[in-house]
Amino acid sequence: MKDFKGLNLKMIEEAKFRIENYTNKTPLIQSIYLSSENQNVFFKLETVQEIKAFKIRGALNKMFSLNEIETKSGVATISSGNHGASVAYGAKLLGIERAVIIVPKNTSEAKINKIKFFGGEILLMGDNYDEAHQLGMKYINENNLTLIDSYYNDPYIYAGQGTMVLEILEQNRTIDTILAPLGGGGLVGGICIAAKQSNPNIKVYGVQTEACPAMKKSLEDNFCYESFSSEDSICESLIGGVGPLAFEICKKYLDDVLLVSEDDIRKATAYMGLKELMIVEPSSATVVAAFNKYKNSLKGKNIALILSGANPNAKLILDIFNEYKNEF
Repeated sequence: MKDFKGLNLKMIEEAKFRIENYTNKTPLIQSIYLSSENQNVFFKLETVQEIKAFKIRGALNKMFSLNEIETKSGVATISSGNHGASVAYGAKLLGIERAVIIVPKNTSEAKINKIKFFGGEILLMGDNYDEAHQLGMKYINENNLTLIDSYYNDPYIYAGQGTMVLEILEQNRTIDTILAPLGGGGLVGGICIAAKQSNPNIKVYGVQTEACPAMKKSLEDNFCYESFSSEDSICESLIGGVGPLAFEICKKYLDDVLLVSEDDIRKATAYMGLKELMIVEPSSATVVAAFNKYKNSLKGKNIALILSGANPNAKLILDIFNEYKNEF
């Protein structure tokens, strides 16, 4: 994909200027429990965006790029939840009258309620993200809606997600390692461009559940798995294939994909709630699981963990907390 479809640091800087009055500059706070003599560990709290997730960055940046015909047609997206809420919220901010949000049937109630609150029109399609994507694209094309892609190959989306790295480096210039959840790849793709083109020495790691190592396998096989079968997972936003733009970026820039088990993720989710006193989605907790599993092999001294979202299934979180209540 030649020159990553124009995606570069300059495009990310322009995205930051475009969206910064509509998004929160999220805190970068140090974990007193994960930090040690040899490593300082920081949480980038995308959980305190208006929609409690980073996805608002890319969605808004893309919607700012639309022309009048595209906005009048109405916008639509296929999402596991957080990107859908972002599109609904962005449409509300920018006065776009119709925002259709297509989600899998297993989407958490918290995410569905947030989409409804911001005025999104919800359509439930498919039992997982890949099924929702197949059915949703057909619906979007048949109804002449403007697609706001979540990860596939839109450089505006990736540029928006990459703006969080510019914030991180403003907040702490010593950050030398970034761990981020990796699903379709929009977040990690944007982070890779922003980090590596700002400072090539920054290490970037994507974290996937062992239940769906789509990017790991794509890089190993040098083939972009745009759909990927998954085992059961509590990380619904990390399930499915990867975007071709993310694949090309990761081939050049990503330092590694770190895999964590579902048990690792459950324990990390409990840790975040019961020790750090933060409720996060299991998909977000993957970075904590990965740090705990791989910290001895990470060479970085100042490590940023991207907490990408905080819209979990409430019953699942309670079950996990009860499971580990005597451990923290």
